[in-house]
Formats: sequence, structure tokens, C-alpha cells
Amino acid sequence: QVQLVESGGGLVQAGGSLRLSCVVSGTFFSFFGINTMGWYRQPPGNQRELVANITSIGTTIYADSVKGRFTVSRDNAENTMYLQMNSLKPEDTAVYYCNRSPPTLPWGQGTQVTVSS
Repeated sequence: QVQLVESGGGLVQAGGSLRLSCVVSGTFFSFFGINTMGWYRQPPGNQRELVANITSIGTTIYADSVKGRFTVSRDNAENTMYLQMNSLKPEDTAVYYCNRSPPTLPWGQGTQVTVSS
């Protein structure tokens, strides 16, 4: 069993910041460090989309919509991935999820991020 637990979401005003965390546990635990991981989001009424991913050695790729504002990082020793989100905009409002990139693991519950204007 693999468990992905996202946390750190909340309500923030436009221009604010949040830091999301993703903790991986279960049978994937021992393979976390060698896998590319990604942050995804699903805005209301829209499909889930990739926001950023990070390889096992820390190479990162970002969606154009978040480039320069979001930073993904990981701690392989703690099987944890982070997403630092700065200069948040109302259009960043979504449920945020983590998974492998591409996503092959069961999805977690996600964490809600709401940005007010």
C-alpha cells in the first residue's frame, strides 16, 4: 500500500505565500528517492494538471503559469516533497496533489488552496 499525504493548504490573499508538503509512505517508501515526483492541481470544474516536477537529483520543471513563483524541492531522506508558492493569484485556487511524474500511484486526498482577490 502506498500513501500520499498532502498538507499545507489554506486560504490566503492574493500575493501571499503557502508551503505545501507531500509525505510518501508504504511500499513506495524505499523507491521515493529514485523517482521523479510531481505536484499537480485541479482547479474547480477543470482537469488535473501538472504544476511542477522534480527528478531524483533535483532537476525541476515548471508549468509556465507558475514559473518564477513556485519552487519544488524534496528531502529524499524524509520521503517528503515540498512546494513553496509565492505571489499567489486567484487562478492558483485548486486542490493540490502529489504523485509520481507521470502519475502512477493512487491519488491522495490533496490539499485545498484558495486564493482570494
